[in-house]
Amino acid sequence: MEPALIGTRLASAAIGPLLKKLLVSEGPGAGLVRKDAEVRLSGLVSFRGEKRTLTEKDVRKLAATLVERSRRGDGEPPFPADETEAVTDALAANLLALGDLDMDDVQAVRLGHRDLARRLRAAAPAPDGLSTDSVLYLETMTEWACLHILEFFTSRSTFIARSLVEQTRAQAELLAKMDEVIRRTPPAETRDEAFERRYLAHLAKKHGRLTIYGVDLHHSPDEWPLDTAYLSLEATGGEGAPEAPGRQREQPSVRADLALARHDKVLLRGLAGSGKTTLVQWLTISAATEDRAGGMAYLRGRVPFVLPLRTLTRHGERLPSPDRFLSAAGCPLTPPEGWTDRVLAAGRGLVLVDGIDEIPEAERGRARDWLRDLLGAYEGNRWLVTSRPTAVRDDWLAPDGFTELTLAPMARTEVATFVRRWHRAAGPDAAVYEQPLLDSLRTAEHVAQLATNPLMCGLICALHRDRRGFLPRGRKALYEAALSLLLSRRDRERDMGAPTGLVLDEAPQIQLIQRLAYWLTLNGRTQMDRAHAASIVTEAVPAVPEASAYPPDQVFTHLLHRSGLLREPTADTVEFVHRTFQDHLAAKALVDHWDIGVLVRHAADDQWEDVIRMAVGHARPRECAEILRELLSAADAAEDRRVRLRLTLLAATALDHATELSPEIREEVLRRTGEVIPPRDADEARQLAEVGPLVLGLLGGSEELTATEAFNSVVTASHVPADAALVYLARFTRHPSLTVRSQLVWSWFRFDPRSYAEEIVAHLDRTDLVFTVRLDAQADELIRLGLSHPLLDIGGRVSADRVAALLSLCDPVYLRLERSDGQDGLPVPLPARLEELELDWYGSETPVDLAPLAALPHLHSVDTYGPVIGTEHLPPRIRFQSF
Repeated sequence: MEPALIGTRLASAAIGPLLKKLLVSEGPGAGLVRKDAEVRLSGLVSFRGEKRTLTEKDVRKLAATLVERSRRGDGEPPFPADETEAVTDALAANLLALGDLDMDDVQAVRLGHRDLARRLRAAAPAPDGLSTDSVLYLETMTEWACLHILEFFTSRSTFIARSLVEQTRAQAELLAKMDEVIRRTPPAETRDEAFERRYLAHLAKKHGRLTIYGVDLHHSPDEWPLDTAYLSLEATGGEGAPEAPGRQREQPSVRADLALARHDKVLLRGLAGSGKTTLVQWLTISAATEDRAGGMAYLRGRVPFVLPLRTLTRHGERLPSPDRFLSAAGCPLTPPEGWTDRVLAAGRGLVLVDGIDEIPEAERGRARDWLRDLLGAYEGNRWLVTSRPTAVRDDWLAPDGFTELTLAPMARTEVATFVRRWHRAAGPDAAVYEQPLLDSLRTAEHVAQLATNPLMCGLICALHRDRRGFLPRGRKALYEAALSLLLSRRDRERDMGAPTGLVLDEAPQIQLIQRLAYWLTLNGRTQMDRAHAASIVTEAVPAVPEASAYPPDQVFTHLLHRSGLLREPTADTVEFVHRTFQDHLAAKALVDHWDIGVLVRHAADDQWEDVIRMAVGHARPRECAEILRELLSAADAAEDRRVRLRLTLLAATALDHATELSPEIREEVLRRTGEVIPPRDADEARQLAEVGPLVLGLLGGSEELTATEAFNSVVTASHVPADAALVYLARFTRHPSLTVRSQLVWSWFRFDPRSYAEEIVAHLDRTDLVFTVRLDAQADELIRLGLSHPLLDIGGRVSADRVAALLSLCDPVYLRLERSDGQDGLPVPLPARLEELELDWYGSETPVDLAPLAALPHLHSVDTYGPVIGTEHLPPRIRFQSF
């Protein structure tokens, strides 16, 4: 029978008086004067203790009465009639168990009638031989009885008073315990804040300085303040969108250090030496210090975690959980327990994972799983992952919400800025070399081709000054000159003598250090144990006569501390100061040993691309021809088209490194390259551009290509930093495809602003074309040439006065305007004809007042990225969206 039906048959008015016979009535008060202060159930029941008024026989009679009354009425009986006596005995046993429970009435009420019934059933003998219906009835009847018993308890005046006393005592005890906990343990917030101040100060000191290669000559310091030496570079998310009807505009570039202001998760690709690690340093100190540069205020309150993967996995360890972030990265500070978890759980973290490409390819999947686990556990943080361009596929982190950006090669204007800063940092003696180097970068194509990233720019500046204004030709010659500068001339020109107790010329040092480079490259590493490095040098010393005169450990110490090529990131590890030097010396070792099979087996591995190209540069003519033939054979054997393209282009890009090569081999490589031209997509287009100016003669003309082929060919040419590229690009200025012409405008920053404006921009068909202006120099050229255009996209680096001049010249109907934190708000006056407006106030915490937009009669669309106010003043005709 259902419990509700039993409750209907046993009305409260009937069962209450019966059950109260079980309980002793007491006078008012909390009973505090009794000998036993607790009010025990055994003292409340009338069939226990000295005042027994109800015998066990009476309880059994009471149970029989309850059972008999519950069986009355129409309908199905609750249990078989032949089990009535057994059920009565079991119920009586449960009620008798009330006197055996060691708890007071307050505890019983807190327990509840169901749990109290379970206690009674557990204390009473288990019923034996009852049917399922009888057992269910017994459970329900016991609960029903307990409900009325508890109701009786709560109606007693002593219970109410007793409850208040117990509550007061419990609160007093709890407060005393809490006071003791607080006294013994400072609040987590206080400990966290104190530690964060120490941690951020440590990061600011550790990452606040930057090595500028070549400045460490004579009496100059080895490092420079990062805020003085840092050069902000551009990053882009792609080369354009597919063509579609209507006006189009490519995805604009963004300052790399502001990418995380727009996107909370970024995968940033960049070539060796392009500034990825320097960017990580810049973001770290921007978050760790109060004095933030323009636009970096978005990092306020963020706690950086710098995680260089080469360090975290140097011994094959598993990637760390958050509680090991600091220790795994070599931070000497010990955080409060759970601090990292609290920071990430609050969404305040800035997680900087540097160098996916610097761990073996086989371990990258594990690194992605590790990263996904972190992303799943912690939301609201900002994440940056860096990698070389081809280390992972394009969609490697796309399912996890990462925006993929690529560090753009340094534009001519950025190279000029770097050169000026370098010479200022180098001191007054270097000033005389500044302008001649700037002139060389404009007129000497082989120099300009090398100056594409901060590392190469720094080496060029150093060698130019060191050689009194003369530079070597070619990449191999440049590295060899840099090695000579670092290995043999630095200490001599600084009058250092022999601080390690020995003197070694350049050649024996290279012979020994290239052994380390060979081991690291062969094992897919950029870092090795210090003991292992020492053992490699020790084994090689006897074969190098000039070095064999010294103890091997002394030779190793000299190489480590004086060569300028090696460093110790931690006390027990060794690495090259930059991956490029490792690749150059590993290539030399491979050629010396003539391990051509090793080169070809790794030809499809992105970590070996530079090694193979440099090996061609080191090889003699016959060896060089053999390497190139083997690369082409490997391309023929590859089943995947991307692998075939990669190997073919690798052979093509190696051509410029060859000092001497038979015409037959060169023609065969160029013929094979022609088979993959025109490129099929933007990714292939960028790979083709690595061939250099040679590829321009292979690309098709405007009339013979489809719109897609024309776009991809323009992408290729726009990535070739040579004046010859302008001649090719000029053939597409009247192309009917809007996407092709948009690519021409967007690529302006890669070339000299004036030359490009005169040869390309001035001749463009401007129908439906959005003019992208990213630099003051570009704005100056538009103004100088009087190129008025109604569709404008103005980047955040364009100064306020240039913005005003452009708007006055063009009076646009469409405007996209980027500003960074600290720059002016809306330009004044606003364009009178403006119809569509996009505002991107990236990284800004100061809202922009949109109220003045209400006065523009033709404006019908406003999209904003960043904080704004005054939207209530916009009339209904203006569609407003905020992202």
